[in-house]
Amino acid sequence: MFEFAGNLLSLQAIGLMMLGTSLGVMVGAIPGLTGAMLIALSLPLTFSMSGSDALVLLVSMYVGSVSGGLITATLLRIPGTPASMMTTLDGYPMAQAGRPGRALGLGVAASLMGGIISWCFLILLSGPLAEFSLQLGPFEFFSLVLMAMVLIASISGESLSKGLLAGFLGILTAMPGASPATGHTRLTFGFHELNDGFKLLPVLIGLFAVNQIFSEILKIHQPTQKLVVSTEGIFLTLNDWRKHFLNMLRSSVIGTFIGILPGIGANIGSVIAYSAAKNSSKNPQEFGQGAEAGIIASEAANNATVGGALIPLIALGIPGSVIDAILLGAFVIHGLQPGPLLFEQNPEVVYTIMGTMLFANIFMFAFMLCTLKWLSKLAEVPPAFLVPVILTFCVVGSYALANRMFDVWVMLGFGIVGFLMEKAKLPLAPFVIGFVLAPIGEEHLCEGLMQTAGSYWPLFTRPISLLFTSCALTLLCWSLWKHSRRRNIESPASIIQNSESA
Repeated sequence: MFEFAGNLLSLQAIGLMMLGTSLGVMVGAIPGLTGAMLIALSLPLTFSMSGSDALVLLVSMYVGSVSGGLITATLLRIPGTPASMMTTLDGYPMAQAGRPGRALGLGVAASLMGGIISWCFLILLSGPLAEFSLQLGPFEFFSLVLMAMVLIASISGESLSKGLLAGFLGILTAMPGASPATGHTRLTFGFHELNDGFKLLPVLIGLFAVNQIFSEILKIHQPTQKLVVSTEGIFLTLNDWRKHFLNMLRSSVIGTFIGILPGIGANIGSVIAYSAAKNSSKNPQEFGQGAEAGIIASEAANNATVGGALIPLIALGIPGSVIDAILLGAFVIHGLQPGPLLFEQNPEVVYTIMGTMLFANIFMFAFMLCTLKWLSKLAEVPPAFLVPVILTFCVVGSYALANRMFDVWVMLGFGIVGFLMEKAKLPLAPFVIGFVLAPIGEEHLCEGLMQTAGSYWPLFTRPISLLFTSCALTLLCWSLWKHSRRRNIESPASIIQNSESA
């Protein structure tokens, strides 16, 4: 423990932590660039560092990149990272309503809370929770994915049918590529670039960033209404913390546990936390219109997934996300073996990682509050100047993923798809959820069926799988009942009947 304090509190470690967090926030705020890209590009720079210093820099970048995405998600309706996708639903409407400072302040505060709560789990429960994740087999993972996909109905807006249609389209988009059952390629239409399917990053950039660019281009000749960016409300009062504490706590716990499960990711954690906040709210109709609880749920959850994903990484050597896979490579490069032996052979590295996460979250909070006023100036830039810059970053980010123009064309194609979907009033969030979760669910279902010779019974005979499946069915029935009741209340016959009774 003393060696950990000496390593982390040295001037070099503090400087690396501040540098990594700052770079992560700025890269996370730029559409098209991701924390995974930043960490991958920075990994060769750590060859001359010690293992502890390298992990201080990389973990700080991890924390900062997840947090930075809320800036452009709130001000420009463009999520800087996929994890900030849900923040756009309420952050942008609140900014458009003249309260950008309030929206950003809520997001930064929730990010801090999510990071600290997940850090507590990392400190206290890394062993037991990592051991629990080992008990999840393929059917447990499939039932968990099934439960998450049912949540499409909870965030599909006023029309359940349009939400389910958008989710189904997302599932269809995820079908091209190699089949997890046979390994044969399918639905590639002669394009060998589709052998691995559509990449997530170009699809998300197209749906959210390029879609927004198309909308701005169509009205670029119109006089723009200057958004008055005020920092009023950035600092939360004690009453604000008390009011939103339960939502912060619940969303942070959800994000932490989602982060522990390998392959799920921060974007799914924010979706589930957002749905939980909406379903438990007394005013669910406010979500998507600038609800404070929506911003807090999304940002608390996506930052909490960082600490959750680090638990199986350092305790079992199992990466929980793309960035954790890169961090696993950093361990190997520096001669460290993540897993149970890491606690015995290199305890100072474990404590350094834990301490870095805490201090990086605190510095992220201070850094973002101090620079938000400067970063908010992005919203005042005329679209004629902003569109080319954003489009350039989108093209660079999509091309740099695999150094091929195909991903750029995919990005532009899904920009058109997103634009047409919004014109048809089809929500984008269910589309993305279906696209992200379908491959994960199919892979685990095929794996489970191979183990059981095609039997589906383990979905109902294994306790954890039965729990997730039951939750999925309950959520589906509840969502159908809620939307049916809303239609009955809003039907003309009901209105006439209510007026006559009055």
